[in-house]
Amino acid sequence: MERLHVLFVCGKNQWRSPTGETIYQNDQRLAVRSAGVSEKARRCVRRADLEWADLVFVMEGDQGAKLVQRFRGELVEMPEIVNLEIPDLYTYMDPELVDLIEGGVETELEGWLG
Repeated sequence: MERLHVLFVCGKNQWRSPTGETIYQNDQRLAVRSAGVSEKARRCVRRADLEWADLVFVMEGDQGAKLVQRFRGELVEMPEIVNLEIPDLYTYMDPELVDLIEGGVETELEGWLG
């Protein structure tokens, strides 16, 4: 079975999206990456990330809008973008952040993976 390619995105790729990547890095259902939309991100979202991804989880709605705006002129077929609505209030692997990410991701994966 081919794994679903999931990209986790937040602003600076510092706390929230790396937490998502860490949570799911050993999940046999998924292949995961993380990146940020800010110019100051540790790892910025690239065109190749969007071409690779089947599904993108953003932490806030404006991040999805930034992706669409940034790559609109490059003829990138955008994967589905899901907003987890997780504010930038948490540090890496904060237990509450882990719960929020798992809750949102697992609900969405039910529709993708059955």
